[in-house]
Amino acid sequence: MKRVLLAAFLCAPLFGVVAAPTEATGTDPFTQGSAEAGAAKAAPCAACHGPGGNSSNPEWPKLAGQNARYTFEQLQHFKNGVRKNPLMAPQAAGLSERDMRDLAVYFAQQPASPGVASENAVARAEPLYRGGDAKRGIPACAACHLPDGAGVAAAGYPRIGGQHARYTAVALRRLRAEHAAASEPLPGNLGVMAAVAAKLSDEDIDALASYINGLQ
Repeated sequence: MKRVLLAAFLCAPLFGVVAAPTEATGTDPFTQGSAEAGAAKAAPCAACHGPGGNSSNPEWPKLAGQNARYTFEQLQHFKNGVRKNPLMAPQAAGLSERDMRDLAVYFAQQPASPGVASENAVARAEPLYRGGDAKRGIPACAACHLPDGAGVAAAGYPRIGGQHARYTAVALRRLRAEHAAASEPLPGNLGVMAAVAAKLSDEDIDALASYINGLQ
């Protein structure tokens, strides 16, 4: 294993400017949440997602450094049932919209711990991540998630760089299964990612998940 330092989610126009949190207030321009208020509400989250959102369990995602818009939207999805998860659903059920906004901004401002990728994953994953596969209709991951995996907050495209490989692999397989089971297209960015995941093989998913874990 070796750390890969390189310069799940895809195929939409990039936004040139990503607004940053307001320094004076700690608020976020997209969610209008407060990092200070979120810090006071985040203690229960640490049980699974770790202190500051840096989960040590590879099955639970790191939240640290994730853009606030994406985290806010996912909490809404867990609460309204768009995303189904037996652990997150009851947690989100008790959150108000203000709670979600504040928590999202708090985690966005926490420094994310780096990941490690397998050197063996690079040969398969790097071409897919950077250039996609036109023959299979797979767009480049970097088109929406950027070369370093930072994502685009203005579009709600998540940060994926440094995310646990196991979590990413499970998420891509879940999206692939949801696409196969859906009787009609899934909504928004969820539908875009599900359609892309449907074209990935197990080997693609495992290689991409490892490669993404090493992006910084």
